[in-house]
Amino acid sequence: MAGYDPRTFPAVAVTVDLVVLTVRDGGLCVLVVRRGEEPYAGREALPGGFVRPDEDLLAAAQRELAEETGLTPGAAHLEQLASYGAPDRDPRMRVVTVAHLALVADPPDPRAGSDAAAARWAPVAEVSPGLAFDHDRVLGDGVARARAKLEYTALAASFCRSSFTVAELRRVYEAVWGRPLDPRNFHRKVTSAAGFLEPTGETTTRDGGRPAQLYRRGPAAALHPPLLRAEN
Repeated sequence: MAGYDPRTFPAVAVTVDLVVLTVRDGGLCVLVVRRGEEPYAGREALPGGFVRPDEDLLAAAQRELAEETGLTPGAAHLEQLASYGAPDRDPRMRVVTVAHLALVADPPDPRAGSDAAAARWAPVAEVSPGLAFDHDRVLGDGVARARAKLEYTALAASFCRSSFTVAELRRVYEAVWGRPLDPRNFHRKVTSAAGFLEPTGETTTRDGGRPAQLYRRGPAAALHPPLLRAEN
């Protein structure tokens, strides 16, 4: 292997970008920041930042999430999404970003980080296309990942409070998948998926009407059988 020559291989910066999704007012929302600095000053973008010399990628993503939302590690589902490294994706220099997907239940109002002028939870359909850098693509990949994982995993509960009704869980699926679901069919499927839901023994009337049973997330990581979008 040839030796390293900085004239041939210039320095490359590494960043993390976050696709932070939540469900608000019945719709799928994403955390966006309004950039306070160039490039793209005044444009909205996904939150993120440069990886510090003493950080690994997960630590950098957790730090950025905490700076924007105040959420501590473990308060949200966080996973690595994909890497993006087109040579011209950042006009400042060659920047490779490692995007992470975060799923958040009932998040606090966001706060803008050091390089942002403002931050907000925005409906996904309202902000893309139009995001800075290549963040439209990153957001699209994050939403696609979330939609797919709701079919085969128990991650839909990451959008819910510690205890929730089946109707509240159904509204999560409807928001992420972007279409209504039959309530009775959905109830039958999620309550028969082994280890997905555990009854708390309590009820609530916050949905209106008769008291509804409250559930918590069970121990299952994968759903058996899966909740396929084509069948719901």
